[in-house]
Parts: sequence; structure tokens; C-alpha cells
Amino acid sequence: MQVIPAIDIKEGRCVRLRQGRMTEETVFGTNPVEIAKRWERLGAGLLHVVDLDGAVSGTPKNQRTIKEIAAAVSIPVQVGGGIRDLRTIEDYRSTGIQRVILGTAVVQQRAFIIEASRRFPNGILAGVDAVEGRVAVEGWKTVTEDKAVDLAVKLEGVGLAAIIYTDIKRDGMLSGPNLDGIRQLVENVEIPIIASGGITTIEDLKLLKDLEPLGLSGVVIGKALYAGSLDLAEALAVAEGVS
Repeated sequence: MQVIPAIDIKEGRCVRLRQGRMTEETVFGTNPVEIAKRWERLGAGLLHVVDLDGAVSGTPKNQRTIKEIAAAVSIPVQVGGGIRDLRTIEDYRSTGIQRVILGTAVVQQRAFIIEASRRFPNGILAGVDAVEGRVAVEGWKTVTEDKAVDLAVKLEGVGLAAIIYTDIKRDGMLSGPNLDGIRQLVENVEIPIIASGGITTIEDLKLLKDLEPLGLSGVVIGKALYAGSLDLAEALAVAEGVS
């Protein structure tokens, strides 16, 4: 199970939002590149970078900063936010970004998801973000009638590297993960699942580690690392089964 630090970028700064609300931000740094280098230095093996402005607008807005991050670290980077076409994926991939996360497009452009997965083997992830089990899109502004688990099941066979499941009500709240929602996905889907939202303590990680045999391949951690309720080295030790 991988521990993946999150770097959310809004207007060129590293921020954390509360439940995805763009008006409720906490700025944790004005230089996301230096933050990325710090997480690598502390042992991270993968970074999760999100263009928040791009997620809301539907078009990438922080590409320059994200490309600078990819150039500054030697570990893999996965990127999401406003990616809706093959040209954008190709642009990111050409600068050394290994994995691209598709969110809104997963719901609205199935043919695109299939083609992207075919063209970039092991390079495409689906972001399934949910409010009370229902999928949210367009930077989490719109909640659909689709159930997260149903959407995940429909993605079987597409060729995705993984699904990143985020419980929006938990995101940025330091309230603990939605274990029931995560378990529902890993029990019903063969695609590896990466959990995100609310992971706050070592105890949370230990509970999530128990789901690894069912298909939980990683956890994205944001605010807890920045606020200090989780230490990255300790989190890595738990994930690797040495603590």
C-alpha cells in the first residue's frame, strides 16, 4: 500500500480546501516545487498533484508549475484537474509525468477514457469522487445520480491503472476516512483502489492497511501531513508493514 502525499495547486500556491470548496482554502506554501522536493526527500515514492483551478474550469490552469514539479523530482508524479482530451494527456506525458487522472471525463466521455487507456497503458487513473455515495463532477460542483460503486464497476475492463476514490465530505476535514465506502469499492471492483479523503492518524492508516488484501493499493494524504497530525516517515512504515 503506497502512501501518496497530495499537492493541490490553486493560483500557483499549495493549498488545502475544506470539502473541495474553493472559497475555503488554507495556504500551506507559495512554492509547490519546493514542497514536492521535500516530500521526495522524506521518502515519498509517488506524488499526487491536482490543478484545482483546472478541475473547476475544465481546462488546465497550472500546467507550468506542475511541469516544474515533474522536472524537479525523480519519483513518479500523477496529475489531475481539467484533463478532458488526449492532447492534454500527451502534453503532460511528454514532460515526464507518468500518470494522469481523469475525473469528469470518466462520467461524460467514456469513449475518451477507453482510448486514453489503450494509448497510455498503465498511465490512466479514474478519479471517482463522491458525496454520500453519489459521484460529483466539474470540480465537485455538480453531484450526479450515479453511485460511486456502480461507476467503478462500469470501469472494469477499460484498462485503468487504478481508481482514486475520494469522499468529498471527509476531504480536508481531518475527520477520518470513509471506511465503509472504501470497503464497498474494494469488495466489488477488481481495479486497484486508492483511497483519499479524511485520512488523519496512524490508526486510520492501520485500518486501511487491513483492506490491502482486498485491493486497496494506496492512500492519498493531504492536510494531515501539512497540519502535522501524520508524520510521513511513520505513515510509510505502517504502509510497508514495518510498524
